[in-house]
Amino acid sequence: MGRSLTDLAVFVAKRLLFLIPVLFGVIVITFFFTHVAVSNPCAVWFPRAKAAQLAQCAITFGLHQPLYVQFFKYTANLIDGNWGNSPAGVPVLPVIAVALPATLELVLASLVLMVLIGIPLGVVAAQYSGRLGDHLVRIFYLSGWATPTYLGAVVAAILVGPFLGLPTGGEYTSTPPPFAQVTHMSVVDALLAGNLPWAGDAIVHLILPASVLAFVNMGIATRMTRSSMLEVLPLDFVNSARMKGLSEFIVLYKHALRNALISTTTVLGVTAGGLLSGTVVVEEVFAWPGIGSYAFSAITGYNFSGTIGVVIVFAIGVVIANMIADILYGVLDPRVEWR
Repeated sequence: MGRSLTDLAVFVAKRLLFLIPVLFGVIVITFFFTHVAVSNPCAVWFPRAKAAQLAQCAITFGLHQPLYVQFFKYTANLIDGNWGNSPAGVPVLPVIAVALPATLELVLASLVLMVLIGIPLGVVAAQYSGRLGDHLVRIFYLSGWATPTYLGAVVAAILVGPFLGLPTGGEYTSTPPPFAQVTHMSVVDALLAGNLPWAGDAIVHLILPASVLAFVNMGIATRMTRSSMLEVLPLDFVNSARMKGLSEFIVLYKHALRNALISTTTVLGVTAGGLLSGTVVVEEVFAWPGIGSYAFSAITGYNFSGTIGVVIVFAIGVVIANMIADILYGVLDPRVEWR
């Protein structure tokens, strides 16, 4: 059946409209949970402050008002583009705007590794189903699946990094870089400046955190690819390709994998949204200046506005990642309608 750009535009518009109730629910839950968790936030923010100073703090941040009034004011400010301030008076939105690109760079690097390593491993596991190759691949991805993110990050920082001579913290060996940070993505900014040595340095710093994220999340892509390939390999068009005398590599990666990727693409889309929140621990361990690291400091510092802002970004990321996965699903399989 034919599809047009209009169908795609309608599909995207519907998904973006769906984002509104999702965000509202996220804001309601996060707002009330954060504000109820601490009875007197000012006393936590400023433990040495006197009673008069605490009272003034409550007035400054509007904490003296009923909770429902605080919520409606916060929501109104949010719509106007004011995401609130940290306890130190620093606006939340500009900080998130700077930190988010660094996290996106880390997530994209992890997805690249998952695609370049996880999917071929799934093909190998299907090709040698029930044999040694299949068992070895299964041990590898189950090891990653069973490894908590914090444990993988700590082991990589303490053992793997020093053993391989890889840096275990930051975006560059030295900061600040000798060029403007336009996108706040270390590799991209270095390439835009035409500074290849600094771009190489940024890539080296990206290897460990991206590898940890990819390793602990790769299992689902590998397993889905293996399962899909096992369903596709016995089909007639694969057997026909073999009968034409095509090499096994062409049969597997050109004919069979294209059809097997339909399910894998959907799974990768869901995983991409989850990777955003998964960066919290990895960024903290590797001192990566992204939104995950900011989320950790916001939560531990009882920065309500910062915490809510991070959760909003994570929710938007999950919805958009799922939308992109559905679009790619329709591209790979023309029989699927965008709805």
